Amino acid sequence: MKNYTVRPYESKDFESWNAFISNAKNATFLFHRDFMDYHKDRFQDFSLIVEEDKKWVAVLPANRIEDTLFSHQGLTYGGLVYDDKLNAEEVETVFNNLILFLKENNFKTIFYKPIISIYSKKSSLEIDYILFQKKAVLYRKDLNLAIDFRTELKISKSKMKHFRRISEMDIEIRKENSFASFWDRVLVPRLQEKHDTNPVHTKEEIQLLGDRFPENIIQYNAYFEDEIVAGITLFHFGNVVKSQYGATTLQGEKIRALDFLFINLINEFKDKVSFFDMGTVTENNEKGYNTGLLKQKEELGCSVYNQDFYSLSL
Repeated sequence: MKNYTVRPYESKDFESWNAFISNAKNATFLFHRDFMDYHKDRFQDFSLIVEEDKKWVAVLPANRIEDTLFSHQGLTYGGLVYDDKLNAEEVETVFNNLILFLKENNFKTIFYKPIISIYSKKSSLEIDYILFQKKAVLYRKDLNLAIDFRTELKISKSKMKHFRRISEMDIEIRKENSFASFWDRVLVPRLQEKHDTNPVHTKEEIQLLGDRFPENIIQYNAYFEDEIVAGITLFHFGNVVKSQYGATTLQGEKIRALDFLFINLINEFKDKVSFFDMGTVTENNEKGYNTGLLKQKEELGCSVYNQDFYSLSL
């Protein structure tokens, strides 16, 4: 049996961590330290590194609150990150060593959210089996909607009918380097008005991240009569693009500007990536999801790819 050791991430590991992430089979740029550390003041980082004779074999982006370890709460997903040189039995051994380390350091619980399957370069579902074997509790499951461009794209007839009508209205789509107009004039006002909430990222934070990852974080805005009416913030992961934020003004709502922008971007990326992720439809109600939002995303061609959340008592 291979001898793995576990230790916490330290600032001196910055470059090595990023190099490992770039080669892992189930990692995205969200695990790059320049992304993870933008809100390090909000979380007590307790990311872990697994080594075999000083060679990195896996990492776990994580933070802690007292005796509980979380797949990093500042990230959409996380879980154990490794390359395809590890077979399933070795992944299990790595995970067992992580648990042993956490027990020895007086942790009581892990909250674990594996990466959504469409983001892995190669399947990493062995971890789901390992969690099952260890009697981890699947305590939450979110409906995540994405278009699979490897299959026939099917946008509803009604969406396409409105799209053709709107196409005659001289709406201009601009790819922009600044996020300010969308945040100030569309996203923040609409979230406040409709949900009494704010976006996860402030304007300053998303601009900082956009400047750090200009190839990965992209802003598209729609203008009608030279006024912004809708916007979509895309996160580009190589094989997947995700609409991280999408919103429209009242005027844009009347002319269906957000659908117009979505369909244009779907057409823009359908031959460049395998998936267009439109995110979850989670809502705090009896069903657990927003029925209108689910229908809207399905009519744009999406199917469900679940996002799972586990807890494991140590």
